[in-house]
Amino acid sequence: MAEFIDVTVKDIDERLAKLKQEVTRLEAARSALVGRGPGRPRGSRARSGRTRARRTTTRRRGRRGTRATQALELVRARPGITIPELAKEIKIAPNYLYRVLPPLAEQGLIKRDGNGWHPA
Repeated sequence: MAEFIDVTVKDIDERLAKLKQEVTRLEAARSALVGRGPGRPRGSRARSGRTRARRTTTRRRGRRGTRATQALELVRARPGITIPELAKEIKIAPNYLYRVLPPLAEQGLIKRDGNGWHPA
């Protein structure tokens, strides 16, 4: 009877080892497809201890107007303004504005002329 248990435990351990390898392989494949690791789900709270008050402060800041609205106001105030100049005025990274301005142009609110942006 003891030999049966030893053999069964050994079989279970071997199967678990194979399953762990399979899990590792599948997680690597998923990461390659999605571009993220098997970490926490999107939208879940960060484990860094960030408090609710900090998130509320960030939300309040956004109530003054969206980045698109701020950019549109600056383009109207300073025709020909470039993205780096806009970013400096708004105090954000320029790469964000490369996503914000083209939709404004598609809506016909602004247009690009050379390196600068002008009201339409």
